Amino acid sequence: MDNREQFKTRLGFLLIAAGCAIGLGNVWRFPYITGQYGGAIFVLIYLAFLFGVGIPLLTIELAVGRASRRSIARCYEELQAPKSHWNWNKFWQIPGSYVLMSFYGLITGWMLYYCVKFASGAFGSNLSQEAASAYFSDLLKNPLVMFVCMTTVVLVSFIVVGMGIVRGVERYTKPLMLLMFAILIFMAIRSVTLPGFIEGVSYYLKPDLSRLQENGFSQALWAAMGQAFFTLSVGQGSIEIFGTYMSKRHTLLTESIYIAILDTMVALLAGFVIFPACFSYGVQPDAGPSLLFVTMNTVFTNMTFGAFWGSIFFMFMLIAAMSTLIAVFESIIAICMELFNISRIRSVIINFCIIMLIAIPPLLGYNVLDFVHPLGGSSTILDLQDFIISNNILPLGSLLFVLFVTAKTGMGWKNYIAEVNTGEGVKLNPALHWYFKFVLPVIIAILLIVGYINIFG
Repeated sequence: MDNREQFKTRLGFLLIAAGCAIGLGNVWRFPYITGQYGGAIFVLIYLAFLFGVGIPLLTIELAVGRASRRSIARCYEELQAPKSHWNWNKFWQIPGSYVLMSFYGLITGWMLYYCVKFASGAFGSNLSQEAASAYFSDLLKNPLVMFVCMTTVVLVSFIVVGMGIVRGVERYTKPLMLLMFAILIFMAIRSVTLPGFIEGVSYYLKPDLSRLQENGFSQALWAAMGQAFFTLSVGQGSIEIFGTYMSKRHTLLTESIYIAILDTMVALLAGFVIFPACFSYGVQPDAGPSLLFVTMNTVFTNMTFGAFWGSIFFMFMLIAAMSTLIAVFESIIAICMELFNISRIRSVIINFCIIMLIAIPPLLGYNVLDFVHPLGGSSTILDLQDFIISNNILPLGSLLFVLFVTAKTGMGWKNYIAEVNTGEGVKLNPALHWYFKFVLPVIIAILLIVGYINIFG
């Protein structure tokens, strides 16, 4: 691993890192909560947390990666002070990537299924929300179809990763991300022609204090803080691995700002696609998977040339999900290569088998094992896995990285600042040490505690 690959182009790194950050939450959560909490007012609150929390955490992961040139399997050993034991944390961080991939491949398979179904015209026209919901329920009850779709996206992702960083990940992810942005911009521009465009955009972005007050300012703060934190996928090492392949030509704060801008662009543009469409066809927008597989299915089937627009939309969603798969798989592959000193191809084959095996429980949780409710109520095995990642691994991992770069026994503040500020671009002020050492940990702790309260009461 000493002759480590580096990204061939800066654009390649930015798009791939953004691809890791851009996920389903950009589409099925951000537009909904923006409209719910006062439009542009919420966006401003969100941006404040993005620059105050998200971007600093992003610089930390990238700094640990670029300074160590190792994944989380070995990065602590490379940077920690002698006789310290920060490296023990890898034993709970590493499983996080596997838990995430155990269900994210399944969800990505849903995107593939809907993309193909729309392209073939299988959904027909003029579907009601009840009929669209029934289509999604039928999919969840069919483990074989879900397994085939999941296997397809996981296999393609592993093939890309198996080719290496430059010949595989960068070569294929860069054009896919450019295509994704082109599709999203194209659909956003098309929304201008819809009859409900003005009404939809007004609901989405027009500042509305009454909606903010109605839903609660404290809830809006929590939603903005949570979105700013989770949207960049920090905490489990998926971003850290790409820091190991970076050049030192640009400062990490500069690169982090660009990644955050790309991520936010996708989230904002998604709203320009969703809300005008929903208001044009009298469909109430929702949050979560139902937004995509019920609400948007209803909208597209009632739209002229709906099969085309539906296939384009789910192609965008498929690319967004695939980019995250490829990014996290690269982290997993690098971890195994470093831990066990094996080749990339061997690591790919072994981990493909592991991922496919551990993906079976969440897949069966909607049919054969639908009687299992690990979090009570109607919760599924997938909900439990999402809870493990979102409410535990990500916040605890982020807290660990913050403590690691501010502690004398870890990377240390001076070393962190030196790494972050290496290269051309925006520099991070060393005087912010107090903010990183005291404020950021408190914010992350609040996210952790409130997350538990929201689930368990």
